Amino acid sequence: MLRFLVDNSSGKKLADVLKNNNYDVSYAGDFSSGAKDEEILERAEKENRILITNDKDFGELVFRYRKPSSGVIFLRLKIDFPEYRIRTILTLIKKLGTKLKKKFVVASEDKIRIKKL
Repeated sequence: MLRFLVDNSSGKKLADVLKNNNYDVSYAGDFSSGAKDEEILERAEKENRILITNDKDFGELVFRYRKPSSGVIFLRLKIDFPEYRIRTILTLIKKLGTKLKKKFVVASEDKIRIKKL
């Protein structure tokens, strides 16, 4: 089963839609609105959750500092409205499913890049 942690940058609305679609979802804002990126990544790893974020700093944590991760989906959208995030994530999950685990995925409107962690 896929489990997700939605970062504050991606929004509560996205977390709520994923929950309504029967995914196991945690929202960073529910446990700490001021948590540092490293703390959020650690929590996602500890709970075996794929982190969904709009914050490019997670790429640095994972690749430069080699922090462990259960997976990251980085949304790099030109038009960054909640509706676009929701559509992009639902399409991505439907298309890739469990292949998202232990991957760093960069998703834009027209392209998906996947790097194994």
